[in-house]
Amino acid sequence: MPYKIPNVVEHGTFAGQEQPTLPADGGLRLRPWALTDAPAVYEAFQDPALQRWHARVADSEDEAREWIGGWIADWTEERTATWAVVDTATDEVAGRVALREVTFADGQAELAYWTLPRARGRGVAPRAVTALSAWALDVVGLHRLELTHATANEASCRVALKTGFAVEGTMRSAVLHEDGWHDMHLHARIRGDGQAAAG
Repeated sequence: MPYKIPNVVEHGTFAGQEQPTLPADGGLRLRPWALTDAPAVYEAFQDPALQRWHARVADSEDEAREWIGGWIADWTEERTATWAVVDTATDEVAGRVALREVTFADGQAELAYWTLPRARGRGVAPRAVTALSAWALDVVGLHRLELTHATANEASCRVALKTGFAVEGTMRSAVLHEDGWHDMHLHARIRGDGQAAAG
C-alpha cells in the first residue's frame, strides 16, 4: 500500500555525497572528523563540566579514535552527521556539532553540540549551531530540528535561545545522568523560522 505523503527528504541524501565542510561566522568552519582529531576528543571528555551532561567517558585517545571512526561511518550509513568545529586559520578543534536521530521521511533531526573548555566564552557553540541549522533546513531540506538539554544546563539553554530554537516544553524526568534523572527542555526550529543572532 503506497504512502499518501511523500518523503520530506529522500534517503541517500547523505550517503550520495561526501560530507561537506561548512563555513561558520567568527573564523570557524565545520569539517568532517579525522582520526588525527582523537587527542582533542579525549581532552574534551576529561572536562568535568562536559562529563556532567554525557553518559560516556573516553578512557584513552585510542577509544576517542574509535568514536571518530564511528562518526565517519555514520555519515555513509545515514544514522548521524557529525562535524568538528575548527578554527579556520589553524584547524584547531574547538568543539563538535551533530545531527542525531535523523529521519529523512519526516524531515526531522536532533541537533547536539559541545565545546572544549579552552574555546568557551567565544561564541563557538552558537555560531556552529547556526551554520549547521542553516545547512540542514535550507540545503538538505529538513523541516524541523529539535534540541534538548537538561533544565539545569543553563549554558546550553542560552545557546538554544540565541540560535532561534524556541522552547516548546519540559520533558519530565526524561534522561538519566550520573546524578539521577533530569527534566529536559525541548527546543525546536522549523524551516522558515526567523534566524537569531549567533554572536
